[in-house]
Amino acid sequence: MKKLFSESMTTKRLVMIVSSFLVFAGLTGYVIYEGTKQSVTLTLNGEEQIVKTHANTVSELLSEQAIELRKEDYIKPSLKTVIKDDMNIVWKAALPVNLVIDQKETKIWTTSNTVQQFLDVQKVKVTEHDKVEPKLEASIKANMKVKIESAFQLTINVGGEEKQVWTTSTTVADFLNQQNVTLNELDRVEPALEAMVQKDSVINVTRVEKVTDVVEESVDHAVVTKKDSSLNKGTQKVLDQGQKGKVAKHFEVVLENGKEVSRTLLKTETLQESKDKVVAVGTKVQQTQVSRGSGTVANEFYVSSTAYTAYCNGCSGITSTGFNLRANPNAKIIAVDPSVIPLGTKVYVEGYGYAVAADTGRAIKGNKIDVFFATKAEAYSWGRKTVKIKILK
Repeated sequence: MKKLFSESMTTKRLVMIVSSFLVFAGLTGYVIYEGTKQSVTLTLNGEEQIVKTHANTVSELLSEQAIELRKEDYIKPSLKTVIKDDMNIVWKAALPVNLVIDQKETKIWTTSNTVQQFLDVQKVKVTEHDKVEPKLEASIKANMKVKIESAFQLTINVGGEEKQVWTTSTTVADFLNQQNVTLNELDRVEPALEAMVQKDSVINVTRVEKVTDVVEESVDHAVVTKKDSSLNKGTQKVLDQGQKGKVAKHFEVVLENGKEVSRTLLKTETLQESKDKVVAVGTKVQQTQVSRGSGTVANEFYVSSTAYTAYCNGCSGITSTGFNLRANPNAKIIAVDPSVIPLGTKVYVEGYGYAVAADTGRAIKGNKIDVFFATKAEAYSWGRKTVKIKILK
């Protein structure tokens, strides 16, 4: 029994010794294994960590970290670089970005930090007039859409003022809104608001407005004549000068770019009624024949004379004093300038005889007279000549 107990204790001791050796060997191997690892600073997408590795290259290290690589990823140093102690390795995963330029879309993988960096890498140049969404300083995110609308130049004319501007608008309405052009109710736009705009287009905005214009005008009075038997026929006397009236005319005026294009009368308002002018017209018939000894000579001088009939061109047969020459073909009448020889004056004309100044004429001015004859033959025979005329009292 004692012998069996002794053998059991020996076996247990042996097992313990072997186990201890194995543990010691394992620990020693582990220490040796860990001690031979390289210490590397690894920056993954901006997050820094220190790792120990037996990897021979950067590629093997990233594989240990279960990192799936794309050719667009940023890796420094290169994948084939041999791992060394205290090495710094930087990896940044490329993100997918949809680049849309003037409605043409392309998917691009990038490691850029901002939209500006992304466009620089892609060698996409934008001007201050182009429209970029999101903003250039925006951070890049996965599946972001970077949209660029290229600006183009066109001409705008607002109210007659023309200028050239850059725009990324698609329609006339959007363009005017972008240019802060406010349309009034009557304004006219060409082309129409829904029309598409393109390079070198010309957009015209005609400013239209309606205003009311009030114009005051005078109204001529009527002339009322009254027969007066106490006045010689052919003479007149003003009994009442009368008074002109006054009206206000209201017009609707249409202006385009400040210039009047139409005017419509809306109403006429009477401001002051007119008052008739009253004139007395003489009906007393004058003696047209002057006897040789009816008066003495008050004055005499030479005048240029012509002749006319009651039937000449433009003649009515009625003198300016109302005498009917056609009814009295043998009358002795001369036409005169009343400022030289007053109407009604009795005269003696050399070669014609005694007569009465009872008519006027547009061409009879100054020292000029026109003598009346019954026939054209007599008038033609008289012709044009200078004669002496005597003014009788």
